[in-house]
Amino acid sequence: MRLVECVPNFSEGRNMQVIDQITAEIKKVKGVKLLDVDPGYDTNRTVVTFVGDVEPVKEAAFQAIKKSHELIDMSKHKGAHPRFGACDVCPLVPVSGITMEETAEEARKLGKRLGEELNFPVYFYEKAAMTPERENLAVVREGEYEALEERMKDEANRPDAGPFEFNPTTGATAVGAREFLIAYNINLNTTNVKPVKAIANVIREQGRKKKDKDGNKVHIPGMFKNCKAIGWYVDDYKIAQISINLTNYNVTNMHHVYDAVEKLALEKGMRVTGSEIVGVVPKKALLDAGVHYLEKQGMCAGIDEDEIIKIACRSLGVSDVAEFNPEEKIIERMIKEEKGLVDLTLTEFNDMLSTDSPAPGGGSVAALCGALAASLGSMVMNLSFGKKGYKENNIRFNEIAKDLQARKYELLKLIDEDTNAFNIMMGAAGSLKKAKKSGDECLIKKAEKENRYAQELGTTIPLKVMEKSLLLTPIIKEVAAIGNTNAASDAGVAALMINSAVKSAGLNVKINLSGFDKQDKFRVETEAKMAEFLHELDCKTNGIVDDVEKIIG
Repeated sequence: MRLVECVPNFSEGRNMQVIDQITAEIKKVKGVKLLDVDPGYDTNRTVVTFVGDVEPVKEAAFQAIKKSHELIDMSKHKGAHPRFGACDVCPLVPVSGITMEETAEEARKLGKRLGEELNFPVYFYEKAAMTPERENLAVVREGEYEALEERMKDEANRPDAGPFEFNPTTGATAVGAREFLIAYNINLNTTNVKPVKAIANVIREQGRKKKDKDGNKVHIPGMFKNCKAIGWYVDDYKIAQISINLTNYNVTNMHHVYDAVEKLALEKGMRVTGSEIVGVVPKKALLDAGVHYLEKQGMCAGIDEDEIIKIACRSLGVSDVAEFNPEEKIIERMIKEEKGLVDLTLTEFNDMLSTDSPAPGGGSVAALCGALAASLGSMVMNLSFGKKGYKENNIRFNEIAKDLQARKYELLKLIDEDTNAFNIMMGAAGSLKKAKKSGDECLIKKAEKENRYAQELGTTIPLKVMEKSLLLTPIIKEVAAIGNTNAASDAGVAALMINSAVKSAGLNVKINLSGFDKQDKFRVETEAKMAEFLHELDCKTNGIVDDVEKIIG
């Protein structure tokens, strides 16, 4: 899933009937979860937040903006917040499985569709901007709605999409792409705001003013990039907090500022008691924090994601003032899809395999074998980390264990993807059969196209299992060579699991290719790749097992 967040701002914050009609359009789109609706009376503006796979998110954004054009008349709008359209801004934010560059391109696609189909001016800003000057929203929105008609007479203000003309009812919209913003507060054991504000000024990117020895004010840069911070007193909690906005957690994350504030607070005779995540957070932000604290403790960080997240939550004290529930605060968990094969117990999965249903079948089992190989390799590295006689390789053990954990999750995803692909194949085959019975050439042509796509998908997934499992071989070879000899047999079993995964997936590729003509380009190319993978497999995994046999004696 290419998961993105969308945060459109609509120029209506007083009439809840209008707001409800706009958000109803978002709720209608399957695969999208509405997270928050935040209306402001004085600003006369509502900030809406929803997440999902990029395609349904774009559809939800389009439908919501379309509805806003039906309900909001900008010629009558008054509000304290800068704005120039019924939907003022509509940023897409990458969460997981998608890069910023890809998100920016998807934002441009959304903007072009809005401009063309709804016939109004659209500008691209921040990471989606087509020119450097339009990266700044303030430049794009200069003069706000009131200046828009006059600005439309200047070629320099030609929109990136839609007509180059003033629309008095809808105004214009800025569509962009930006990094995820984490709203994060750090709690201190004081009610005195003054020293807390001083710490906030030290950590924030903006920095602070300080007098030099001559009494002149000089600017001291802040400790962290992409960090905005202020100190304040929170009456609800009866404590002082540092309220922080992290505008790019890949540069400055929660653990960076938490550790710094902890040190600065101690210097001023205060203590950090914990912290608070406001709103939602990407899983990666907590995983990065958890890995940081594990490595700080001298522990191996190549462990299960759930354990890493628990370490992060305990270390950051995110339940200090209110309970932090990962299922309700981590975006990826909030939109978790229906229970899949990977969510079943071992018994449930085996029971499902043993029925008369053709799926799940050998393809999912092949992916499971690959995941088991990665898990065993990670286990050997964890059993080697910090042990007497092996400590000199701790850094490498940690690197390999983390890498194998990531590969494990990739292969686990393919367990469900293989079964889903098989079901799509069966559905497409049934549709083709019905179309042929109808005799309708248009229906037959469409069904043949869908069937072709389904067959290719059903072949591509097990081929991917072959490839990803095969990539484990050099890693497991190193695991066997440098790992704890007491766990050598586990490295050997990992190699045999790779062998099973690749050969089992290969059988699935082969049977799914039987539906293609022997001269078909897709079949020829896929068979060539499969042969290459199988040849490479025999050369590599047998050697690992031989090495393990020698170690065991």
